[in-house]
Amino acid sequence: MALLLLGVWGILLLLGLWGLLQGCTRSPSLAPRWPPGPRPLPFLGNLHLLGVTQQDRALMELSERYGPMFTIHLGSQKTVVLSGYEVVREALVGTGHELADRPPIPIFQHIQRGGGIFFSSGARWRAGRQFTVRTLQSLGVQQPSMVGKVLQELACLKGQLDSYGGQPLPLALLGWAPCNITFTLLFGQRFDYQDPVFVSLLSLIDQVMVLLGSPGIQLFNTFPRLGAFLRLHRPVLSKIEEEDDPEDMFGEANVLACTLDMVMAGTETTAATLQWAVFLMVKHPHVQGRVQEELDRVLGPGQLPQPEHQRALPYTSAVLHEVQRYITLLPHVPRCTAADIQLGGYLLPKGTPVIPLLTSVLLDKTQWETPSQFNPNHFLDAKGRFMKRGAFLPFSAGRRVCVGKSLARTELFLLFAGLLQRYRLLPPPGLSPADLDLRPAPAFTMRPPAQTLCVVPRS
Repeated sequence: MALLLLGVWGILLLLGLWGLLQGCTRSPSLAPRWPPGPRPLPFLGNLHLLGVTQQDRALMELSERYGPMFTIHLGSQKTVVLSGYEVVREALVGTGHELADRPPIPIFQHIQRGGGIFFSSGARWRAGRQFTVRTLQSLGVQQPSMVGKVLQELACLKGQLDSYGGQPLPLALLGWAPCNITFTLLFGQRFDYQDPVFVSLLSLIDQVMVLLGSPGIQLFNTFPRLGAFLRLHRPVLSKIEEEDDPEDMFGEANVLACTLDMVMAGTETTAATLQWAVFLMVKHPHVQGRVQEELDRVLGPGQLPQPEHQRALPYTSAVLHEVQRYITLLPHVPRCTAADIQLGGYLLPKGTPVIPLLTSVLLDKTQWETPSQFNPNHFLDAKGRFMKRGAFLPFSAGRRVCVGKSLARTELFLLFAGLLQRYRLLPPPGLSPADLDLRPAPAFTMRPPAQTLCVVPRS
């Protein structure tokens, strides 16, 4: 018995020593290794270096000093920023599920309780994304009938534009068509542009998007306890009401959160991009003229654009791609590490917020000949043929690539080509194209400025 006990104790001792040795050998490799970055101030961290608007440009300036991967402190929260095509693409495409989560952003935790598809993570995100993809497929977004819905909305938009008789109209009006296409998908019918429900929905989306981009909400997200004490989140919550989130992945609240994501993302992003596209044509009349020459040559005055026409319209396609590259509509939506991850020679612990800076990809000097200029030739080869570019990532990449990418591209092409086929787009009286200010309006997305323009039927 004594020998047996001695043997048992010996085995336990050996196991203990082995575990201790394993722990000693693992601990140095498991200790986080953070990229370099600016020294943080107490409480504020590095917020003083970012400013309130166009923080993506400030982050790009910091990357020139600290490299393509650096650490900043948003308040007390350590955050890793990825800048430039190579490091961003490797992170989005090469890490799989390890960088597919979102950090808990306080305002969206209040709005959606961790549900939906845009700001959810883990099992909730996977369930929400599957639900959204199946829903879009069942609604026929890949079917020929979808093209008919878009062209029907184009006809309604033309009627609205014609009613102005060439007089100045708000640029925001051009966003009505993409919004109505999303409403048609979700609600089964389109709205008349004067319908009070339609007007109320547009107003609500506009107010929420402006509030989400406000300094008060930025402060709330960075310092949620202080923000809650100051009730900085109440204006947004007063616009959106939702029940408590149940545990069921497909419970009513999560379905509602997914639907809310489709409404907000499906309307705001496509509507803002179309407005930018038209605004940039007013700003660059020579580009507008070349698009119209191509449309006249390929389609003529009577034939409506179809998706299959894109191959025969390389310059028009190049212009639309350049619009999306140039504006960077969603410049830095954060990710979060779902596990300890090796990235760029550094070890980031689970739960680290990571910002893949899409602006730095779409303006990367190593990828684009004239990154700061609006230049459709970025997407044309020497023979004038459309050319795909790897650094064109406005819809992000990897596991969280935009689920509505295909629908958005179809909408944008048909609406943009249809509008330029019929109208000349001009600045309002008293202004020249050079007078137009391209600085984005403050909002959650990079919206175009509030502007008027004239839409005149072409002879």
